[in-house]
Amino acid sequence: MSALRIDYKIEDLFDFKLFLPVLALIGIGLAAIYSSTVNHPTASGNFEKQVIFTIISIILFFTVYSIPTNFFRMAAVPAYLLSIFLLVIVLVAGKQVSGAKSWLDLGAFGFQPSEFAKLAAILAISAFLSRTNSNIENFKDIIYTLTIGFIPVGLILLEPDMGSSFVFFGLILCLLFWKGISLFGLFVVLSPAFIAVSSLFGMYYFLGGLSLVLLGLLFFRKDIFFSGSIFALNIAAGFFTDYVFKALSPHQQKRILSFMDPYADPLGAGYNAIQAKVAIGSGGLFGKGFLQGNQTQLQFIPEQWTDFIFCVIGEEFGFIGSVITIIFFIIIFYRIIKIAYSAKDEFLSLVSIGILAVYFIHWIINIGMSVGIMPVIGIPLPFVSYGGSSLLVNMIMLGIILNVFRTRKYYT
Repeated sequence: MSALRIDYKIEDLFDFKLFLPVLALIGIGLAAIYSSTVNHPTASGNFEKQVIFTIISIILFFTVYSIPTNFFRMAAVPAYLLSIFLLVIVLVAGKQVSGAKSWLDLGAFGFQPSEFAKLAAILAISAFLSRTNSNIENFKDIIYTLTIGFIPVGLILLEPDMGSSFVFFGLILCLLFWKGISLFGLFVVLSPAFIAVSSLFGMYYFLGGLSLVLLGLLFFRKDIFFSGSIFALNIAAGFFTDYVFKALSPHQQKRILSFMDPYADPLGAGYNAIQAKVAIGSGGLFGKGFLQGNQTQLQFIPEQWTDFIFCVIGEEFGFIGSVITIIFFIIIFYRIIKIAYSAKDEFLSLVSIGILAVYFIHWIINIGMSVGIMPVIGIPLPFVSYGGSSLLVNMIMLGIILNVFRTRKYYT
């Protein structure tokens, strides 16, 4: 009897080109967390907690990697309903941290339901858009998609957690784009967000934004009733943004205003943004060395091991260390796009793009905060920042991506 022929290699079942950069980022994150907490009087145990979460997250990764891909479709609706339930629970019994009631206290550890809600929303929206009778050019389907995404956004805004809300907006947009929404459909989805941002800068910017929307509607030449409805929606978006801004806590309002002019309150809301740029700039080409960063070791930036972890890398490992970290992320994004493009199942392709959107939005906003081109809205750097909830969910999502890679030629 002849020996069985094996037609595949380990590289066909496991994407090391994606997994190894993630491990490198986790290692960089652990080093930065250790450096930023080793001399801190109240955060010295955070490094040990992150090591524990790293071990648990790797176990979860291989578990998710091994399960049948059909499970993700079946789990979409239950996971979404569970995420809504947890977001309601956190509003009632959550722990308030940095002005937002967004954490469920689990003894020595905490869990942030909004992190799980991102994954649940990706699964639910992907399941809806991949239905056999789905039509992305149907206005009703677009509304249903936005509703699925905006229900958790509404609950998260009540916490209030503006940063996580931005992530939801981005992932919804990316899923609609990957599904193949038309240019006009994209205009309908994007224009309210454009008006919302414009309204933050004042009445003249708001009116200017509405003028551009009106020009867009004239360009697409839809019927008068439909165009009027879209225009009314944009007006409502501007007024709603003003209402939401006034409903935010004072420190969150100051963060948004300080983004427009961080030096208007250099010792208050703009302090972190200014100190972050100082830390990164002081690192130079090669950095000051591990455990040698003045801004880091003297705790000039509060809780630097979370949202401003990139400053530790920039100060202690310099421009070279920062670029290497960014390159690892670019490799990850490229590999996920290739996996999403090669997936034969539309649901799994959409899920892959949704996960990519979450990683990318966190990456661009977090690094943007550190260099002063994005508002300080509390977004962790994937795989690098301190935080058990973020790391666990990110590794679960990575497990899904590698599972799609493993079964890209067949789905069971």
